[in-house]
Amino acid sequence: MTTVLIVDDQALQRLGLRMLLEAQPDMTVVDEATSGGEAVRKAAELRPDVVLMDVRMPGMDGIEATRRIAESGGRSRVLVLTTFDLDEYAYEALRAGASGFFLKDARPDELVVGIRAVAAGDSVISPGITRRLIDTYTQRVPGGRGAAQEHRLAQLTERERDVLTALAGGATNAEIAAHLHLAESTVKSHVSRILTKIDARDRVQAVIFAYDAGLVRPS
Repeated sequence: MTTVLIVDDQALQRLGLRMLLEAQPDMTVVDEATSGGEAVRKAAELRPDVVLMDVRMPGMDGIEATRRIAESGGRSRVLVLTTFDLDEYAYEALRAGASGFFLKDARPDELVVGIRAVAAGDSVISPGITRRLIDTYTQRVPGGRGAAQEHRLAQLTERERDVLTALAGGATNAEIAAHLHLAESTVKSHVSRILTKIDARDRVQAVIFAYDAGLVRPS
């Protein structure tokens, strides 16, 4: 059973999400929170599989709450929900450690699938949105790599760099396999090793690393 904590300062939004999730046979809503501070406390107390995190809230916002939940080292993974697909705050939440990004106008079935994916350890963010978010906001990332980034990047083989570059462009495992003439299972193995070497918890964080390290640049 996938447990979910809903975080949103809008009562109607929380009600709609609760109704959707509790209609799923494999999901249960453990609680709701109306602010980032409350979300951090309840995530630590209840240890839900997924925290559905709004970005703009009074008091502690969703970015800081996401950062604290991710840094706590707990089992909860954060899925950011926002109104705008080019929301600077949502991008910063991904940098803070969120495992995915969804628009609030996403179809109910898409959101449910996304929650299941995040709970299973995957990341959820569409390739198109990935490109637009990163193209827009990595332009403000300072140029040049730090020593830690150089060290992690140096651990990657040439093939792993190829896979990471394709991944950063929003390609799926199947698309990477076709482009590099590899088996999809081989790509999965490469991605797993890449995440370990660069100390990224999921594909989203790997994309952030690739741009921060200058391996790829905004188009």
